[in-house]
Amino acid sequence: LMVPAATISSRIEELKPVLKSGWLGIHTSLAVLGDAAFAFAFIIAVMYLIQERQLKSKHLGAIFHRLPSLEVMDMIGYKAISFGWPLFTLGMITGSMWAESAWGTYWSWDPKETWSLITWVIYLALLHLRTIGWRGRKMARLSILGFLFVLLSFFVISRIEVGKHVF
Repeated sequence: LMVPAATISSRIEELKPVLKSGWLGIHTSLAVLGDAAFAFAFIIAVMYLIQERQLKSKHLGAIFHRLPSLEVMDMIGYKAISFGWPLFTLGMITGSMWAESAWGTYWSWDPKETWSLITWVIYLALLHLRTIGWRGRKMARLSILGFLFVLLSFFVISRIEVGKHVF
């Protein structure tokens, strides 16, 4: 995380007029809170896979006794995503409302919007699959995949100098 952070420009620039909106704080706060919940679910998913591997190999390392049971981690990960997805959804909705007030259109299919929609669908699928019985390793892996999309959106897609999310 420090390498991409080191590449961020330290120049101070005038805030663009589109960013001088009440929507900025609402949209970004909701999106970041959703992403934070997804990050927490990602950490839980990694812990789940570590715990599961230790149990299967019957080689219980030092971390084994410090982690909750697989069932508890599975439930915590699900609850984190259940908390984050509505926040992320509201972040997308408020972003659309902001876009309409700024540019006259709710959606423009710019890279950040499109990538966010893909991420949103992955987490929606995860929530749906949970309702039809998916648990454990499958859910942990899908949670990790979802968060990889969050990271790609934040560190790669945000750098693409195309679309309305170029600030």
